[in-house]
Amino acid sequence: MERIKLIEREIGGLRHALTHHKLYSLLSEIDDIKLFMEKHVYAVWDFMSLLKALQHHLTCTTLPWKPRAHAKTARFINEIVLGEESDINEAGVPKSHFEMYIEAMHEVAADTTKVTAFLERLDHIDSLDTALESSALEVEEKSFLRFTFDIIKTEEPHKIASAFTFGREDVIPDMFIEIINQSERSNSRRFPKLTYYLKRHIELDGDEHGPLSLEMIKELCGEDENKWAEVLEVAKAALLERINLWDGIARNIEEKQALVS
Repeated sequence: MERIKLIEREIGGLRHALTHHKLYSLLSEIDDIKLFMEKHVYAVWDFMSLLKALQHHLTCTTLPWKPRAHAKTARFINEIVLGEESDINEAGVPKSHFEMYIEAMHEVAADTTKVTAFLERLDHIDSLDTALESSALEVEEKSFLRFTFDIIKTEEPHKIASAFTFGREDVIPDMFIEIINQSERSNSRRFPKLTYYLKRHIELDGDEHGPLSLEMIKELCGEDENKWAEVLEVAKAALLERINLWDGIARNIEEKQALVS
């Protein structure tokens, strides 16, 4: 069996658990989205760190410049960096997707003080643990970020690529957009920044990025069976961390809903 198909078969159960997580059924109004965004923003941020780690390893970011072995993969990474780090927002202004997400959080009155304070404490990758310990993040969020940066610190591109390729998921944009539309109809509120972000997310994460991510994995592993085994191990661990994060968010929403019921 082709190695990629084997990995996808092996992680199929975890993917199913993630895509059918009870968290999705708990998102029914803007207040739920607000709470979700306050927790999910860390995943938006650390995605950029995975991406920049791949850019460091798979493109030339040092001097003197030298061509990389896999130009197709380098182009793929650079294209994603362009779109994620310097996209155009709804007003035509260059913004990173993280900054657009923060603006969308302000729009729905979500709290951004925790993530802002956390990032202000970060001076270097080695300061992550100290920043986490002194932060107000919950245990699931801390575990999620520690895992990501432990993978980055390996400086092994195939492991970083595995977390990047298999450990991420669509942020249920269709459901988000429907909740936003319902809120706009019932409360006469408008959320142009969040709506634009979600639609841009759908547009950029089209059919091309998935297959190219898998090609990247193939190029990085080649015929090295040990690397393929490590890719599978990281993929499973990344999905488990995502499910754990989702468990924490679901618990928070259930606690909030119990208070108002």
